Amino acid sequence: MSTPRLLVLSNGHGEDLIALRLIEALRHQAPDLEVQVLPLVGMGQAYAGAEAAGELQRVGPRQPLPSGGFSNQSLRGLLNDLAAGLPLLSWRQWRIVRRWGRQGLPILAVGDLLPLLLAWAGGGPYGFLGTPKSDHTWASPAPAGWGHSPLADGYHRAKGSEWDPWEWALMGHRRCRLVAVRDRLTARGLRRHGVKAVAPGNPMMDGFAAPGPLPAWLQGRRRLLLLPGSRLPEALGNLRGLLAALPPASGTGTGPISVLLATGSRPSDAELAAPLAAAGFTPAAAPPGSGASTLWRRGGLELLVGPGRFAAWAPLAELGLATAGTATEQLVGLGVPALSLPGPGPQFKAGFARRQSRLLGGAVQPCQDSGELRRRLIALLNDDGERARLGQIGRRRMGPAGGSARLATLILERLLPG
Repeated sequence: MSTPRLLVLSNGHGEDLIALRLIEALRHQAPDLEVQVLPLVGMGQAYAGAEAAGELQRVGPRQPLPSGGFSNQSLRGLLNDLAAGLPLLSWRQWRIVRRWGRQGLPILAVGDLLPLLLAWAGGGPYGFLGTPKSDHTWASPAPAGWGHSPLADGYHRAKGSEWDPWEWALMGHRRCRLVAVRDRLTARGLRRHGVKAVAPGNPMMDGFAAPGPLPAWLQGRRRLLLLPGSRLPEALGNLRGLLAALPPASGTGTGPISVLLATGSRPSDAELAAPLAAAGFTPAAAPPGSGASTLWRRGGLELLVGPGRFAAWAPLAELGLATAGTATEQLVGLGVPALSLPGPGPQFKAGFARRQSRLLGGAVQPCQDSGELRRRLIALLNDDGERARLGQIGRRRMGPAGGSARLATLILERLLPG
């Protein structure tokens, strides 16, 4: 009996993380499964640890693009990506997918139209995990003061789905064995158009430990989680805006504050040093047991930098300050509301922030500037009831843990039979 094989396509850092959770669940249920991953955007660094452990193999060309994978949000981003070699990159990726499909081997696409289109173009069986789109983004009201989008909302309402007709066609193709989306509202909209979509759960909420007692190094302190994102140079620019919103050391009624700056491989400690120093912080020794690489102080504020500490620190936070995508959704899914501050992009612009707030039912509240963010931050820290209310909304919108295992079962039944 031949070893089962699967090619996974993902198109962005958040999608890479979701795909990785799913691969872990698949290999738990089918240890002999051979998985190859083709990151369509960026370097696919999220897969590096699993690849080193022999759990998967990255294939195909990898090239960072100027837009960071968000060329669909602006014409300038698209033109920059085209000039940087996007057509050649996409052609080389398509050749890999086509070779796989000609062998009749299954493909799982994670993301939006691009991986879905490539999986269809491969010519073999495929499944699709549609991660970015939700009907909540047009069915929920826009945040107060952020205007309306009557044309876009009317277009989606007329269709009854945020997904578009050409995407329905690809999802409804006879070779598409599985379509899974992030929530039941979105699945219901697709089923009205003949797509047999399911919503077995959101893999983004897997992998977090249950909250335990507050560690000694956080006792008696308020706890903010800072998420500037991972794409440079945008993350550093967004970080400066978030740092400018931090309250003064006293006079706010909040008490001493610990700011937990959770990072990935980027920005590094060296890249963070300049913006932190410019914001008035000075380095100090990190408290034992915190897992922080460095500690920075400014009066009663402590800022801890924690590479790879997001999963450990997120359940400890009371409030998030965020200009990130997937990590922000995970944070509010844990019941921690967040405030966001859009910047010049290419990812976290005003439109992205408004859409994210609607997706999450207002559990993330966008702010126009650092001053508004500071006022809202202080108000929320001093209002336990409002934080709890927003946290409950976030939990409902993101759903409970366990989605990866349920999705893995469906993939093994429908895409990898026998």
